[in-house]
Amino acid sequence: FSKLYHGVKRSSNPPHIFASADAAYQSMVTFSKDQCIIISGESGAGKTESAHLIVQHLTFLGKANNRALREKILQVNPLVEAFGNACTAINDNSSRFGKYLEMMFTPTGAVMGAKISEYLLEKSRVIKQAVGEKNFHIFYYIYAGLYHQKKLSEYRLPDKKPPRYIDNETGRVMHDIVTKDSYGRQFEAIQHCFRIIGFTDEEVYSVYRILTGILNTGNIEFAAISSQHQTDKSEVPNPEALDNAAALLSIGSEELQEALTSHCVVTRGETIIRTNTVDKAADVRDAMSKALYGRLFSWIVNRINTLLQPDKNICNAENGMNVGILDIFGFENFARNSFEQLCINIANEQIQFYFNQHIFALEQVEYQSEGIDATTVEYEDNRPLLDMFLQKPMGLLSLLDEESRFPQATDLTLVDKFEDNLRCKYFWRPKGVELSFGIQHYAGKVLYDACAFLEKNRDTLPADVVVVLRTSENKLLQQLFSSPLTKTGNLAQARARVTAASRSLPPQLSAGRIKVDTMEIMRHPEETTNMKRQTMASYFRYSLMDLLSKMVVGQPHFIRCIKPNDDREALTFSHERVLLQLRYTGILETVKIRQKGYSHRILFEEFVKRYYYLAFKAHETPLGSRENCLAILEKSKLENWILGKTKVFLKYYHIEQLNLFLREVIGRVVVMQAYIKGWLGARRYRKVKEKRETSAVTIQSAWRGYEAR
Repeated sequence: FSKLYHGVKRSSNPPHIFASADAAYQSMVTFSKDQCIIISGESGAGKTESAHLIVQHLTFLGKANNRALREKILQVNPLVEAFGNACTAINDNSSRFGKYLEMMFTPTGAVMGAKISEYLLEKSRVIKQAVGEKNFHIFYYIYAGLYHQKKLSEYRLPDKKPPRYIDNETGRVMHDIVTKDSYGRQFEAIQHCFRIIGFTDEEVYSVYRILTGILNTGNIEFAAISSQHQTDKSEVPNPEALDNAAALLSIGSEELQEALTSHCVVTRGETIIRTNTVDKAADVRDAMSKALYGRLFSWIVNRINTLLQPDKNICNAENGMNVGILDIFGFENFARNSFEQLCINIANEQIQFYFNQHIFALEQVEYQSEGIDATTVEYEDNRPLLDMFLQKPMGLLSLLDEESRFPQATDLTLVDKFEDNLRCKYFWRPKGVELSFGIQHYAGKVLYDACAFLEKNRDTLPADVVVVLRTSENKLLQQLFSSPLTKTGNLAQARARVTAASRSLPPQLSAGRIKVDTMEIMRHPEETTNMKRQTMASYFRYSLMDLLSKMVVGQPHFIRCIKPNDDREALTFSHERVLLQLRYTGILETVKIRQKGYSHRILFEEFVKRYYYLAFKAHETPLGSRENCLAILEKSKLENWILGKTKVFLKYYHIEQLNLFLREVIGRVVVMQAYIKGWLGARRYRKVKEKRETSAVTIQSAWRGYEAR
């Protein structure tokens, strides 16, 4: 199939995902322009599988001599998916993060490297899952792998009752881990991925220790101590889980207990230690687990990027070109929708807006500016809805951030605030349910449960925990908590690490007279208070901006995944369900604008430069004028094109025809060149042969004369 869809006319084969990948690749090579493939659709519609196939076909098209690199690129998706995907109520392998994979090619089109960006990992899944859902895949894979390798005790994992973070209401978790072959196989596959991509054994060992450390952290229980002075104090009655977690994370268990059950407050230059209640201690424990997992995931992605960056000696990344592949979590509407679903759905809303802008708005603006009479196509513009979410200072996310700053705020005051300020047809509040609000998304109505919205948005990690984790003897763990976070909430690349650590040293140490390991100096207990606390909403906003800025650079190709039914059945086609998706994604309007409009709009100069071979002699350099464009188009015998003021307007099928003509002409040129070169070569050979014969005769006659004499 890969061979079938390699540089042929779109119409000569049935539609296929490889054809889309091929179109992006050919555009990149022909026009030397970055490309971007945007895959969208509901959760469970097949976006992740499509992304796999695109990467597979692009590695086939960009065959580098470097087989190892091709192997590595193909291993990236399975690895990040083990850490970033999970089983949800509607999809067994649901992406719980946004992924933008850039494949880098040399100017001649050979693949030379890759870079992956991750956005908005759903960290809350680590500590709690909805009924019928599971934690991230990697926890089950590693449990099964260690079980079969008889290494559970080494990583302090129980073999009877599963850890709290992966336990569920069915009570079959351990049974599945022990009996299911697939988990064990996946664990081997993940080890293989790590090895192929180039992670060292030490790094992988550290990753496993952190993951099992997270599972043990979840088992730490707290109990209240009541003494005559205070009642809101907590302790860890059973130290086993605490000791296990501390051992795996290579930190002291007393220090860990202290960080979980108390916190430092700095007032007027004095440090006061306050105790945590049982609930607060449990929140701190869960915040620590989420932070560990989120930063570990970021580190893995950064490490992959370092191992897959283009080789500076072979090729210069600046001259290369990219094909970006966007695969984000799809639109979701569950029985209960929380903060995570809201973020996911706003992101999908933004992608839909980008699609509309590109397909409808920009095209129609160009017709007007070029003075072309093309029928306008009506489409559903979701801009007002996006403004309702993203506007400052009165958009939904801004209101959420504002409310998160008030210590007294509750989820109820938040919903009241939404109701008072978001007065538009897209927002409503159902009667009789206090903590609920509804949004009319482009893909349908969704009811959100505002319970824990503020808590999830604040996403606080107490400084006390950070300080303890920095004392770890595990180099990787140290690094995770000493690198700063970027505006999108990810771990910064390692270069920033030392500067960030040394910035907080006392002046006499940073001057460098005494050589100190920067990690040993622990920072001030509340070092993060002077930084403006970042919220999940602000990370989300920056992530969207970052993603859009990457997408806008390239020429976009859209892939729409349509979900055939809601029962995960093979070969079952629900007409209503499919029609609904075709309606709200704007595909019916897209068909209309493709039939009536002109999807290729090329500047005169660019057009002449690209296609002058078709009507002019090879050595001529014709000007990029209207007349020359006309000559080329008439020579090509195309129909239904239009010339604007500065651009040639072509239908979607014209470009292919022109490229095929061009290929034919260049093919003829190559044949001519081959014959001429052959003739010149033969002539040169005859001359050389004659010269050699006369030379031989001269030498022979001279020698014979000499002998005779």
